Amino acid sequence: MQPGKLAGVLAIWGITLLYVLFQGGKTSFMLFIMVTVLLLYLIIGGLGGVRRARGTRSLYSEQDKPDLLYAGGFLRVKLSIAIPGFLPLPYVVVREILKRHNGESWVFEESLIPNLKGRGELHFQTPALERGHYTFEGTDILAEDIFGLVEHKGTFHAEGQFRVLPRSVFVPRWQLYERRARLAGPQASLVPSRRETTQINGVRDYVYGDRLTRIHWNATAKTGDWKSKEFEHESIPKTVLVLDGSASAYGSSNQFELAVSVTSSLLGYGIRERIGIGMCCLDKNTKVFSPAEGSAERQKMIQYLIDINAEGRGPLITRLEKAYRMFPKGSYFVLISPQSGQPVLDVLRWAESRGMTPSQIHVHNPAAKNRNQEWMDVLASRGITGCSVSSLQELPAVLGGDRVI
Repeated sequence: MQPGKLAGVLAIWGITLLYVLFQGGKTSFMLFIMVTVLLLYLIIGGLGGVRRARGTRSLYSEQDKPDLLYAGGFLRVKLSIAIPGFLPLPYVVVREILKRHNGESWVFEESLIPNLKGRGELHFQTPALERGHYTFEGTDILAEDIFGLVEHKGTFHAEGQFRVLPRSVFVPRWQLYERRARLAGPQASLVPSRRETTQINGVRDYVYGDRLTRIHWNATAKTGDWKSKEFEHESIPKTVLVLDGSASAYGSSNQFELAVSVTSSLLGYGIRERIGIGMCCLDKNTKVFSPAEGSAERQKMIQYLIDINAEGRGPLITRLEKAYRMFPKGSYFVLISPQSGQPVLDVLRWAESRGMTPSQIHVHNPAAKNRNQEWMDVLASRGITGCSVSSLQELPAVLGGDRVI
């Protein structure tokens, strides 16, 4: 209770007490009893009610896993609240705080009318969320008595956390491998595409268009569903995606999110094409994932991208030197960075000196109007593959060679 209201209630109670003592009579006594009951109601309401409130939270989304969704999506939240006690409450105000891993937070506040048993449900929807790890903080329950004299507050913690994956697009084709197929040298790919060998690697579901010679008749007879033979593919060089997480390199948070989304999209391409693909993040700490073809390894890389921030400091070369043993020789070294000029040339020469084939995906600031065409010409003059992207939607066309910038 606010000090002013508390002083007023006590003053009224004291006046009624003096009225009983000095005046007497049924009227004064009845008035004193009414004020005393009101005071007891305020005290009992402060000791129980919303202070002992409890609740549970449920998360819903259109995907199979509500605790894992992609950037740009949203969640539906259901909060079930139970308020013990027998005193009636006209309404309660529920305040929720959703916190992101980088410190950003959102406050959701809504009123709720509990039933006679003190139970109620609150439904709300989060806004479109970006990549990150989200957690619901403690839930505050605010209520006033029926006279509006006292505000009661209770807090409880209902478990609720989820992760938002980076945005990604489907990349059907990457011209990097086709270009290298026309170049000579030990790092060049031997074939323009991954042709299948005659070695059977397993069984997969039948896909419309498969030839009769490809159908696995024994597996089809055992399962009752059409099955096809899965053949091994010819090997091609491994790939390492190097994500630049330098704090001074990015002009805005959207530019860094674009770099993370490009990395996530290329990881998806590597898994679909069965390419041994790894990742190196030059963030606050240098983290390297060795090239692998399995989906489990890709999930580890994606999970690492969820919480990453542009907090790197220092030259790229210095941070790469700490983990140079993790880079396999003969692999493709793909630098995803907004930087250009001599620092990037030093990195690409560093990769080439260690037997890797360097290239760069230049992440252009979406807010800028002019592209760095001169930098692309510099890379081309040195025989280095390079492309520039300013939005995630144009990535498939740029990588596929439909629009080289």
